Amino acid sequence: MGEESLGAELLQPLSLKLYQNKPVTILGQTGSGKSLLAQAIVGLLPNELNQDGKIEVFGETHDRRSLIKLWGSDMIMLPQEPWRALDPLMPAYQQVSEVYECLQGMDEESAFNQAIDDLDTVGLKSSALKRPGQLSGGMAQRLAVTVATAGGAKLILADEPTKGLDISRRDDIVRSLVSRSMGGGLLTITHDIEVARQIGGQIIVMKEGVVVEQGEASELLAQPQHAYTKSLIEADPKHWDTRVKSAVDNKPLMTVDKLAIGRSGKVLSKDISFTVHAGEVVGVVGDSGCGKSTLGDTLLGLLSPIKGRVTKLNANAQPYQWLKLFQDPPAAFTSSVTLGVLLDDLVSLHKLDRSVIPEMMKRLKLSTELLSRHSTEVSGGELQRFAILRALLLKPVFLFADEPTSRLDPIIAKEVTDLLVDLAKEQGCALLLVSHDPNLIEKRCDTVIRL
Repeated sequence: MGEESLGAELLQPLSLKLYQNKPVTILGQTGSGKSLLAQAIVGLLPNELNQDGKIEVFGETHDRRSLIKLWGSDMIMLPQEPWRALDPLMPAYQQVSEVYECLQGMDEESAFNQAIDDLDTVGLKSSALKRPGQLSGGMAQRLAVTVATAGGAKLILADEPTKGLDISRRDDIVRSLVSRSMGGGLLTITHDIEVARQIGGQIIVMKEGVVVEQGEASELLAQPQHAYTKSLIEADPKHWDTRVKSAVDNKPLMTVDKLAIGRSGKVLSKDISFTVHAGEVVGVVGDSGCGKSTLGDTLLGLLSPIKGRVTKLNANAQPYQWLKLFQDPPAAFTSSVTLGVLLDDLVSLHKLDRSVIPEMMKRLKLSTELLSRHSTEVSGGELQRFAILRALLLKPVFLFADEPTSRLDPIIAKEVTDLLVDLAKEQGCALLLVSHDPNLIEKRCDTVIRL
């Protein structure tokens, strides 16, 4: 199957067969066309893109219109961005129970009870009454998986289903996907080597829209043949060299004293005290929903502390130099104008040096062609790197990076993490780095805050 836009082939012809109880995982770089492939298979390819080839599901050939009839009951796709898949006004339990009522014909009480059981399985029972906007990124991801699989569809396409989840939750979601696809098929798109390893079955490795290697998971991951596959595996944080921790001899930038944080009056973490210095890289770790994002919002003044005090010590910094990199970049960008217009607005508003943009885009592996697209027309990984570009152009004194590499393949993630750390130290910027990967935190951070 190939897709074309303005004469450019984004995904070279690819053929795959998905058999019952034999999962297939597509592993590869950010922006390699993995998500476009999944969208084409379920009939969700954007109208401006064309596709050629044949899609056969359950022994019948389908076009876009007939594929829609399979949604929910026969085939489902877990989208990469949970915020785009969930009703922002509906509580979590209702998003699940509604599926049981509409697709499985359950009465309201039975659907409610089943929804609560499902939420309990993924650790969300206590959040059953919360709307998506009241959940952390990882919690919203778990909710999206639960909603999508409640219809009983046996053909599951999962696009980066575990991004932003801590290791235990990641493993829970993988087990749930494998279990719910029993008797059917599971096609997973991921850049997480460990997810591919746990799912097993067949692996297809893609780079720049081209299949470079495929084979049984156990064999391919143990003895990769292609140089790109080898580099993907070697780029996992557990294989990174440990950087020498920097001596904290710069001036203090912020002090935190006996802080309690939370939302809507509920305390998520308390008794937090630390000092952040200019040029220091501080890791923030903890399970999904423990308050990592809330800590960043509180330090930046976006939320009020429940208790305790946050004191900023740099009086010369502009308000826009205290920044946050959002865990879900779509929430930080309007789709009404192109990325180029957004960048122009930023340069004009803050009178920035435009000449540094090409080199910084090159370091972030961003093509200038992306500037002509809207935020909904680029991959999640590309949008995340653009968010990093926009933040670094402002020369922040304090940057809260909330899972900044969760959408990136291991190779780009390592490059972007090192770029963030290097520029923070070059510019004397304090960097608070949230990650669910303990190896990344251990090997790149000077100090660690555990929530």
